[in-house]
Amino acid sequence: MTIQENRLANGLTVVTDRMETVETVSMGAWVDVGTRDEQPNVNGVSHLLEHMAFKGTERRDAYAIAAEIEAVGGHLNAYTSREHTAYYAKVLKNDLPLAVDLIGDILQHSVMDAEELAREQAVVLQEIHQAHDTPDDIVFDHFQEVAFPDQAMGRPVLGRPEVVKNMGAESIRAYMDHNYSAERIVVAAAGNLDHDVFTRLVEETFTALPEFEASAREPGRYGGGDYREERDLEQVHVVFGAEGIAFDDQGFYAASVLSTILGGGMSSRLFQEIREKRGLAYAIYSFLSCYKDCGIFGVYAGTGAEEAHGLLSLVLDEIEKVQDNITEEELDRARAQLKASILMSLESTSARCEQLARQMMVFGRPILTDEIVQHIDAADHASVTDVARRVFAGRPSIAAIGPVDGLCDYDTLSTRLSK
Repeated sequence: MTIQENRLANGLTVVTDRMETVETVSMGAWVDVGTRDEQPNVNGVSHLLEHMAFKGTERRDAYAIAAEIEAVGGHLNAYTSREHTAYYAKVLKNDLPLAVDLIGDILQHSVMDAEELAREQAVVLQEIHQAHDTPDDIVFDHFQEVAFPDQAMGRPVLGRPEVVKNMGAESIRAYMDHNYSAERIVVAAAGNLDHDVFTRLVEETFTALPEFEASAREPGRYGGGDYREERDLEQVHVVFGAEGIAFDDQGFYAASVLSTILGGGMSSRLFQEIREKRGLAYAIYSFLSCYKDCGIFGVYAGTGAEEAHGLLSLVLDEIEKVQDNITEEELDRARAQLKASILMSLESTSARCEQLARQMMVFGRPILTDEIVQHIDAADHASVTDVARRVFAGRPSIAAIGPVDGLCDYDTLSTRLSK
């Protein structure tokens, strides 16, 4: 077994996956805090903090951070999601100590300089405006908000402009001190490395993390609803969905198979019916967004104003059909797609590293590939049909941007879904 894990005395979790045939290592620190942990008055703080971590420490300025990793041909980056924030690097195996030192430095010794903060707030505001100007991007934020109204789970990851531009260094530092304790961090690595050596590096580096402070995460409460924004666009971008499931739900793998059958590729029902047979959309697909305690199942489509009404009706037709007449051929194909995707990702140190970190944060243990494959193979006709009926039994969520007048009204769609 190549996967090893242990918990350090300070509460930090270390997990590695050794890959002897590669010359690189991907490693990073995943922090169990994200947008859903923010109060309304600091919406966007997780994302802004992620940016600010790279803007200078007690030992390095922003340029030095970038120059040191690139001097060895490595990459350093980060991202923020609704449930966690990740800081990660990829380097040649001999440069692993530098990667650990850099990530340890930015997570423990960032200075939050006022001038750097002002510049980065301007950068993040531009990022928010860019997302707003990209309808096939921002429509997902609106979909999230109607699915989880009036709660942290529904707020945008980038934050709201009026909040971000007024956020001070003190509030960012307080948020970091409250949430970036060792108990909430998983340091993961995959590649050509020795677990014991890596663990010692981490133990020697991560010595200045704040004390753990307990905090209650607001449960995700699915609501559902309707958001439509008229814009002068050539296409209407629409996301239609319903309440999904959590990562640890027993129907997770069946739901993954369901999403693949419905809209997971060129052979999927939605792609074949909507695009190939009728030419009503260039892009159409389904997706499953799972969190620790909740989830959403959705379908995205971009279509012309005249085609919009008929398109949603056809999507509902396929949703109704998939609850009753899934074929064994479709099941076999969907399971093969999922297994191939997982097995192909094992060739990437970055993918293996992230998968390890996510598994530790959600399940508290690594999940071996054989176990995942067994779960996928166990997703049979009965379990996939059951999860389809469960998912599409409730109140829908709809978000649309563009020439929206041609879309079906919400009550009609809701009535059809609840039949």
